[in-house]
Amino acid sequence: MTVKLRRYTDRPGFTEDFFKVRDFLMRIHEPGYTDRNWLWARWEYMFSHPSLDETNLWRIGLWEDEGKIVALVTYEHNIGAAWFSFDRDYSYLKREMLEYAMEYLPRIDEDGRKSLRAIISDDDAEMREFAVKHGFTMTERRDPMSEFRVSGKFPDITVPEGLSIISLADENDLWKIERVMWRGFNHPGEPPEDYIPGRLKMQSGPSFRKDLTIVVKAPNGDYVSFCGMWYDRSTDYAYVEPVATDPDYRRMGLARAAVLEGIRRCFAEGAEVAYVGTTMPFYLSIGFKPLFEAHWWEWKEPRV
Repeated sequence: MTVKLRRYTDRPGFTEDFFKVRDFLMRIHEPGYTDRNWLWARWEYMFSHPSLDETNLWRIGLWEDEGKIVALVTYEHNIGAAWFSFDRDYSYLKREMLEYAMEYLPRIDEDGRKSLRAIISDDDAEMREFAVKHGFTMTERRDPMSEFRVSGKFPDITVPEGLSIISLADENDLWKIERVMWRGFNHPGEPPEDYIPGRLKMQSGPSFRKDLTIVVKAPNGDYVSFCGMWYDRSTDYAYVEPVATDPDYRRMGLARAAVLEGIRRCFAEGAEVAYVGTTMPFYLSIGFKPLFEAHWWEWKEPRV
């Protein structure tokens, strides 16, 4: 094996490298996985998100063996944080991957020193050991994963009278989407008026499907709960991201209905499990079960 390190293409959008990484993340996924903390859907969501810093894509590291990606070090929205994904046969690259992240993905703090946060699975003892030796310390912040499986009848899906469950294939009002997301994530007032470019970008992903993106519609026509759902028929799993409910409509079971409807549609097409990147009580209450824990580790450049 002749493994070569190279940088990600310094070009935004859904490039050849984007699809190579996407295929790599699909290939390395295993049921019940615990030590590799990214799914292809999170990668695509990253490139669809208006918060992505596209000026630093060249910092993403790719390890290839005869042109096939076998390991990835990436940030998500901004540098200063690192995620690691690798083919099990190339786990010996972990130390090199961590050192690459320390060189290319740190941010510069106000005191002029570099700092980096890194996600490391609690099940990856080897990577945790490398992190300690390189000056990282584990924090209390977590980046967990939960999964939803069904044995028997799928849960009933209902909403109060007067509200309805639809998908963006039925109606795709960008303002209504922006408003429920803005309010659902507890921003004050109304959304900014320049919402259209960002909202269109979030629907630009090659796997984005309007029919799997679920909203709950109020009697006045507003969207009051939203669930994004990612699924590719070449895989057996779906990914939930993002979910939000208007504060005026919470505690009515709307988010539960939206999430379950999205999962139900994915399962009808062949998915066997749905993942969500949290262990919040809401998700556990509707049938998700914790899969693994990953903690943020922090490193700060020593003072000279």
